[in-house]
Amino acid sequence: METADSDLKIPHAELSSRLQKLMFLRVLFVSLLLGASVFLQVRDTKTYFGDIQTAHYALIAAIYFLTVLYILLLKTVRDLVALAYSQLLMDIVVVTAVIFTTGGIESIFSFLYILTIINGSIMLYRRGGLIVASFSSVLYGLLLDLHFYGIIHPIGSPLGFSAVYRSSYIFYMITVNVAAFYLVAFLSSFVSEQARRSRVELTEKQHDLVQLEALNQWIVRSISSGLITMDREGKIILFNPAAEEIFAIRSGEAIGRSIIEVLPGLRSHLEAIGRTHAVESRARKFFDLNYARPDGKKVFLRCSMSPLSLPEGEQKGEILLLQDLTELKQIEEEMKKVEGLALIGELAAGIAHEVRNPLASISGSIQMLREDPGRSEMSGQLMDIILREIGRLNNLVSDFLLFARPKQTNIEQFDLNQLILDSLTIFKGRQEWMSRIRVETDFPNSLVLGSDPEQLRQVLWNLFLNACEAMPKGGLLRVKTEKTVFWAPDDARREMVKITIRDTGEGFSQKALDQLFTPFFTTKEGGTGLGLAVVKRIVEGLKGKVSGKNHSQGGAEITMLLPSTPTG
Repeated sequence: METADSDLKIPHAELSSRLQKLMFLRVLFVSLLLGASVFLQVRDTKTYFGDIQTAHYALIAAIYFLTVLYILLLKTVRDLVALAYSQLLMDIVVVTAVIFTTGGIESIFSFLYILTIINGSIMLYRRGGLIVASFSSVLYGLLLDLHFYGIIHPIGSPLGFSAVYRSSYIFYMITVNVAAFYLVAFLSSFVSEQARRSRVELTEKQHDLVQLEALNQWIVRSISSGLITMDREGKIILFNPAAEEIFAIRSGEAIGRSIIEVLPGLRSHLEAIGRTHAVESRARKFFDLNYARPDGKKVFLRCSMSPLSLPEGEQKGEILLLQDLTELKQIEEEMKKVEGLALIGELAAGIAHEVRNPLASISGSIQMLREDPGRSEMSGQLMDIILREIGRLNNLVSDFLLFARPKQTNIEQFDLNQLILDSLTIFKGRQEWMSRIRVETDFPNSLVLGSDPEQLRQVLWNLFLNACEAMPKGGLLRVKTEKTVFWAPDDARREMVKITIRDTGEGFSQKALDQLFTPFFTTKEGGTGLGLAVVKRIVEGLKGKVSGKNHSQGGAEITMLLPSTPTG
């Protein structure tokens, strides 16, 4: 903090403001006081009209001149403490001149010294008050002594007055006034010091309060849970940023409005809580809520409502705390599916393995029967149907075994872009490929990946097949690779490779999006429902992530994230 004096610790701006007020009050008070004195004395004392008029107006002019000088010095002088002392001491000189022009010993204006002493105590505290009191005592005592012994002749004082007053009276007046000066200096400086301490303490407390309020606001703004505070009428008085993100509603649109009006999905829960309020007025109420946001997204919330109470116990409203458990709910549902499929998967894998052997035997037997020259045409057709269905069953069993018992991972370093190009070349030679489908690639110059190339080829094959089946009339198959950064839950930064495969077909239906990677779910006639399930199983086995959505410009889009280097 910038100070005007190292001992007084008076802020520069505060002392400058006090000096400005002192200059204004000095001009106003002295002008009114001396103007009234001139008016009264002109009316009542015609004899001294000329002398009084000249002396008083000269004093007023001197005060105005000093005020202008003080204003100039205030703008240029940096040592405001010295300027304050000079003004106060000059005020004492002016007060002495006022007393001299209004009768000396007989003047009634000796109380002006006290006003100056009070100003000194207020501006410069105890030291200033005592210095001003001392200077006032010296000038006042000197004025009265010089007047009493006839050395000076104040204006307005009758000649020969010394016979009226005795020296003891003059000594009494000086002693009483000097004692009053110091007493006023002590008392006013004491009050001023106390006010200064109180002001400093108040400033510190205000600073602490501002910091505490700022900390409280940042805590409220920074917490990841949604926080809504309501008054007793149910109107929202606080809607933190987390609540804005959860409900996709801005705080400005919510504050001041009823909670039921802003969030109508809470009505039934709030009404249920209201019915039990009288019994459990101090209890915290918990409830789960499936909420549909204005943008159509559904969120799963765990809510806690508790009373907003003052320290005296008076309840001023309610506090609603919300946690967005949507991702956790999705994980729980996925875990339930995994747990439910785990035992079935083990059992089914064993059955599928056992079914495969009889299928091979049946297929071999049928092929031998087809070579019998004595078979009829109808028998040949039936055998063809049997062989075709056996092939479908064999493909289903192969996909299922790949899903239930994935191959052991064999990590290698390879060029991902070249692997994709090779896979596309091989896939174009299969019967599933259609010439009306165009391929567009967006690859960086080189992209080395540490993963299992054989399993990745299987993933690409399944995705290429799905894309072709989604575009029976032709279209565009777009493949893009790029490097990206993924922040793990433990705040670890991981380099990842992103593979995006997009087609220009009709895209996924909402039902398909909800069950996208669920085993045996398919919307295609004759499909096994294991293609995307196998993709997810392989990608997760490679420590990656896979997701699917409909592209904004049409068609389906599958995105895979794979670690650039092998992870444990």
